[in-house]
Amino acid sequence: MDRSNGVRFGLVGAGGYGREVMPLLREIANRQPGSQVYFVAEGDQKLEAINGVELISLDTFSALPGMGYFNVAIGDSIARERIATQCMQAGLKPVSIFAPNVIVLDGNEIGEGAVFSPFSMVTSNARIGKFFHANIYAYVAHDCVVGDYVTFAPGAKCNGNVVIENHAYIGTGAVLKQGSSSKPLVIGEGAVIGMGAVVTKNVAPGAVVVGNPAREMQR
Repeated sequence: MDRSNGVRFGLVGAGGYGREVMPLLREIANRQPGSQVYFVAEGDQKLEAINGVELISLDTFSALPGMGYFNVAIGDSIARERIATQCMQAGLKPVSIFAPNVIVLDGNEIGEGAVFSPFSMVTSNARIGKFFHANIYAYVAHDCVVGDYVTFAPGAKCNGNVVIENHAYIGTGAVLKQGSSSKPLVIGEGAVIGMGAVVTKNVAPGAVVVGNPAREMQR
């Protein structure tokens, strides 16, 4: 493949989520005729095409000439932060990825490097940090404050006036009860909300909660 073009888009992570996100990134790249799209991997891996998209190392992608854009489709939020930092230090620029049918209403602030998968939604006046992942059918409702490197699994539902701190993970089908402007529901930094959990009370940083109503797992 000719790698001489000056505009390139790289998606770090070629696992299941990366393969779901790549078609969305390719749509963005197609708006710039002649741009190149790559899957990007750390280290020296077996570099083969995946679903027709060339897989190259991060070092190779970073060294290509011209303008480079990237996103990180890796669920592990600590790894996501580390890789994003490495990419930006190499002079690459984050690109946010929104599926065509994503709904984003009024007054929202969304940080760089977000991924919004098909059928995800943000209603109104939410503040969302950088490198947020909203998987299919996930939503963030009004007046929520979401930190950096937060992950919403498929169908995660965050009702209004909820604060979610950095690196929290909201599991598939989980529901976060609505808070209020004076007393928001708070999900602490690095907390994990289990699949299908119904969260009605604050969750401490680093806690893992499951069930309906959600209760902390003892470790």
